[in-house]
Amino acid sequence: MTVAALYVDPRGPYPKLLGPEMCWDEKRDARTYTGPWPVVAHPPCQRWGRYWSGGPMLAKTPQAKKKGDDGGCFAAAIAAVRTWGGVLEHPEASYAWPAFGLIAPPKSGGWFAAGDWIGWTCCVEQGHFGHRSRKATWLYAAHVTELPLPTWGNSGKAHRLARLDDGFHTAEERRRSQKRGTLSRLSKFQRLATPVAFAEWLISLASTARRAA
Repeated sequence: MTVAALYVDPRGPYPKLLGPEMCWDEKRDARTYTGPWPVVAHPPCQRWGRYWSGGPMLAKTPQAKKKGDDGGCFAAAIAAVRTWGGVLEHPEASYAWPAFGLIAPPKSGGWFAAGDWIGWTCCVEQGHFGHRSRKATWLYAAHVTELPLPTWGNSGKAHRLARLDDGFHTAEERRRSQKRGTLSRLSKFQRLATPVAFAEWLISLASTARRAA
């Protein structure tokens, strides 16, 4: 079955796996997707993560960002999954889950009812699919006829998804960590990149979807 990929990086694996015509990047605006194919959706996560405000140095200041202020991307993505079937991916502990009435899945793994009477949710680490870090990820799947069972739990990867506002209160705190050798930093592209094996697995999952009645 044909699958569409929403909110994807044109440099990532999806254009090669699905063809550019089946991929909606930032320029094409995935919020405008109207079917008819099931989807793999990667909506932006910056305003839904642990540091949605822009980091500890911006928190509680006039420069702080607004939680969930993603221009309606997550709302459009979950609507597409619920309408056309497929799967949505977001970082572990995403604030979008409670905001949209979804139940947080356990880190230990397994598929669980998402709490909306429509879909299923789970936590899986992209390290099992070749990512250089553990990159714990929450998935929401709807109208799929199969729920595949990946390797659950800790993938054992050592690299951290670290940046200036991830777990450090100041730049000096980060420099000390680097000097001690406790921080193995990945570039922004490496952090955000979807492993080819994970993209293939998500496409396979989405391809089993049946359009909602």
